[in-house]
Amino acid sequence: MKPQSRFIKSIIATSKQQQPAMPWHRGATRAAFVAGRKQAAPQARRA
Repeated sequence: MKPQSRFIKSIIATSKQQQPAMPWHRGATRAAFVAGRKQAAPQARRA
């Protein structure tokens, strides 16, 4: 099977699922990264 046809078949299979996996559902590593980014103090902007 060609890589492109395998890619298209995976896209079609994912689109047929009721809830495709979203990027923000990647697990604990991503949650920790987002939490750390939210806790970071905002930096003052200079004109």
